Amino acid sequence: MADLPSTARVVIIGGGVIGASCLYHLAKRGWSDCVLLEKNELTAGSTWHAAGNVPTFSNSWSIMNMQRYSTELYARLGAEVDYPMNYHQSGSIRLAHTPERMQEFQRACAMGRYQGIAMEIWTPEQAKAHYPFLETHDLAGVLYDPTDGDIDPAQVTQALARGARQMGARIHRFCPATGVTQRPDSGWIVHTDQGDIACDYVVNAAGYYAQRVGDWFLPYGGRRVPMMVMSHQYLLTDEVPEVEAWSKANGGKLPLLRDVDVSYYLRQEKHGFNLGPYEPNCRAHWVDDADPMPEDFSFQLWSDDLDRIEDIVVDAMARVPLMANAGVSRVINGPIPYAPDGLPLIGPMPGVRNAFEACVFTFGIAQGGGAGKVLSEWVVDGRTEWDMWSCDPRRFTDYTDPDYCVQKGMEVYGNEYAIHFPHQEWPAGRDRKLSPNHARIVAEGGQMGVYNGWERANWFARPGDDTSQAATKTWARNGPWEARVREECEAVRDGVGVIDLCGFSRFSLSGAGAADWLRGRITGALPKVGRLNLIYFADVRGRIVTEMSCIRQAEDDFLLMTAALAQWHDFELLWRALPEGLVLRDLSAESATMLVTGPQSRDLLGRIAQADLSQGWLTHQAARVAGQDCLLVRVSFAGELGWEVHCPMSAGAAIYDALRAEGATPVGMYALNSLRIEKGYRSWKGDLSSDYSLLEAGLGRFVKLDKPQDFPGKQALQAEHQRGAAKAFVTLVVDAGDCDAPYMSCIWKDGQIVGETTSAAYGYRVGAAIALGMVRADCAVPGTELEVEIFGSRHKARVQPDGPLWDPDNALLRA
Repeated sequence: MADLPSTARVVIIGGGVIGASCLYHLAKRGWSDCVLLEKNELTAGSTWHAAGNVPTFSNSWSIMNMQRYSTELYARLGAEVDYPMNYHQSGSIRLAHTPERMQEFQRACAMGRYQGIAMEIWTPEQAKAHYPFLETHDLAGVLYDPTDGDIDPAQVTQALARGARQMGARIHRFCPATGVTQRPDSGWIVHTDQGDIACDYVVNAAGYYAQRVGDWFLPYGGRRVPMMVMSHQYLLTDEVPEVEAWSKANGGKLPLLRDVDVSYYLRQEKHGFNLGPYEPNCRAHWVDDADPMPEDFSFQLWSDDLDRIEDIVVDAMARVPLMANAGVSRVINGPIPYAPDGLPLIGPMPGVRNAFEACVFTFGIAQGGGAGKVLSEWVVDGRTEWDMWSCDPRRFTDYTDPDYCVQKGMEVYGNEYAIHFPHQEWPAGRDRKLSPNHARIVAEGGQMGVYNGWERANWFARPGDDTSQAATKTWARNGPWEARVREECEAVRDGVGVIDLCGFSRFSLSGAGAADWLRGRITGALPKVGRLNLIYFADVRGRIVTEMSCIRQAEDDFLLMTAALAQWHDFELLWRALPEGLVLRDLSAESATMLVTGPQSRDLLGRIAQADLSQGWLTHQAARVAGQDCLLVRVSFAGELGWEVHCPMSAGAAIYDALRAEGATPVGMYALNSLRIEKGYRSWKGDLSSDYSLLEAGLGRFVKLDKPQDFPGKQALQAEHQRGAAKAFVTLVVDAGDCDAPYMSCIWKDGQIVGETTSAAYGYRVGAAIALGMVRADCAVPGTELEVEIFGSRHKARVQPDGPLWDPDNALLRA
């Protein structure tokens, strides 16, 4: 074995497919002075027992991008590094039993086409023609993906490792990392039994041991990695003569079959079958002292537990009766890590400088190629080609304790193939963070949703409304909530509503020179003392990083507020660049927030507030409401006359009770979404995505190219301004029918895809279905006729004049 180097640019901890891909992609970027440490042999963790399926299907645009990249990489990798691999792109068929599942397939098919994946919708008869052993009598339809297939996990890992070595990177097997120490310059020393390595960056790619490795970083600002470990079984059958005969006659393997409504995959393995269920009756491991995690579980499995999956096996035999004739030759029962939402952690390690995560992959083989690409971009460039918020470790904050992780991991596993409907809220792991008004809101019929762990009302049910989980399993707009959402919007339009917005992210920034520093970070201008405005942060490409509300309390004293979900992301955006002498504090948990809005809001507040309610739009003041001290901010995300009331948590209940007693109607997040879309207000990580530049997003008024500060992205935005943006933000009125356009729905013109939706809702004040989106610049002319594809059907849409559909002159806001 080669001697361990004493220095490296990057040290990667973990030698599965993810670690090997990270090393390969870093070397591909020219960072060959990198080292991978593996305590056993490469692939010794989840990689060695993985089934090796490589789908592209996803309901997430970013995950589909990542998986698509994996298929493209794997197709060329063997020849590139001279390491032959067993990679079978046999195609796959997904079975739909219900119209709702077919709608999901139609949406994924459209996203796939947009990314260049030739997915198709098939009839059951077409599926039967390609898979003659399949029973199709009860199917609604089929999704076919020609790029799907399977690969040997060990071979692809070794191929990535070989490619990395060829480019100069180093791999040290049987060399466990034992800890880390951060140097004063924020670099690292990684400790091993064979010596120490000084490096600039560390990557935690330790698979199901990622939490243990993550604990090494706790003294340096880290947090416990939000994860748990599931027991996943799949079984291999004996060879089946009919399968062998079909393969020889057709020169390949049967398509990979997924019966997602039953929850299993079935693929050809040699001339037999590989059946992998995701059973609701699932089991977590290593969660308590009675089942401790071993120090080393390399190349090990658990005993079979077939009773858990018996029902699914019986169903699979009915779907493919040929299976019933095959005996079980082997059962694989091994550990798979799960994050609380089932998606991996890729990106900056929260709270820790120069450390990254590429871990907790449930589908590591399918996502491994793309994960290495994304991680290398984070390390080398500090940003990623695609907006990867879906995988960013900072999407989870301080509510993800072990109990939460186990509850959510088991829920996700047991619903691995379930449809994620837009109005469905999953029940596990709830009530982690509560507003001081939570009990009253629930008593008033609040149907709650989760926002960065905080419980907020999505809508308010009346007695007799169907609030069951079953009622939410629809893509349609007209569930039992629709009448109530309409009423809530009308209350805001005609009277006054109150929305409990617990969990707002808010940061205090102060210190001599704070204003000058902030000017050098944002694209636009700061407000004057006593006022507020929106500020935007760009990356060096001029793309949107985030939006904050900036409340200026004194010359160098600011309160910065942003979306609940953005708490750790936006705090770190400031913290990682903060110069000495400035003070940044996270106040998110200390305050309650209520939006009081509607044409009667001034009259209502006048009865219970001690404040100057004549102050204009975009002002703020210290005030008292219902006898409680608060900050009163003249702004409304609903687009009506209104104020945000920010107060200590201890004062929240008294203020809310007083607002309700004076006649304010309780309003939920569904109504607020409708109201903000009518105003063209952007949502974070929907409309405000790093996939778009500020100029493309129609935010040029927040970009000051003539200011002296050389803010991040200034040069890129100057160049884009000179040549013209390739895309443009539009508001569309859509003949949408019963369903609003999902995120990333294709926008068509003259038979070509020219853009995508970024958010959509029905606007009850304007009486129309609305979509916000990005289109090719020449298609953004007001009046242009376009089409929006919604679940496989194209619906007419018209580009609206630039500006809000509701109150385009902002007269109501300024009243």
